[in-house]
Amino acid sequence: MDSGSVTLLRELLAETGWLERARELGGALRATRSPGGLLLVGTPDEEPWHLTAHLSDEARLSGLSQLTPTLVRWAPPAGAPAHLRVGIERLERAARGETLFVLAEGQAPVPLLERVDDARRTGATILAIEGGDAELAGLAHDAIAVPQSGLVTFDGAQHLVSAAAGEVEQRPGLRLRLARLLERVSGPQLTD
Repeated sequence: MDSGSVTLLRELLAETGWLERARELGGALRATRSPGGLLLVGTPDEEPWHLTAHLSDEARLSGLSQLTPTLVRWAPPAGAPAHLRVGIERLERAARGETLFVLAEGQAPVPLLERVDDARRTGATILAIEGGDAELAGLAHDAIAVPQSGLVTFDGAQHLVSAAAGEVEQRPGLRLRLARLLERVSGPQLTD
């Protein structure tokens, strides 16, 4: 899905609540403290390659290095490059300040749910895009459910969330914040 398609999808979904939910989940992804602390995992049958690529792009384009995901794989080949060799055992070391982002279009298998529960107990933030799995949603601090017959496809939800994660909020500069603060404290000033 290209940026034009994402823009069109956003326009179509403007009044549905989807964009707000995607922004909330995207904001939670940005709260990851450091590069490498965003752990992205799917099911044994569906590794989230596509979302990994999009989040990597968003990290680069937005300058938010904490969005650079670590793809966690169920059975990485031994000869793969280091960044593609991160196995499921990485979830055993998930810690406070890290985010475990789980993608499961169908029911999450029990071994995944057990690892997610362990990561949550050690203080990792759990986020998910899921297809109606009540157990996974119950373990997540924040999750978006994507019904199979809804307005948004599972792939579309991933695009919305990754694009929202890369949105850099423009904060007013120091001078403007100080001027607003002074105005609140002293009230508007009239001059001759």
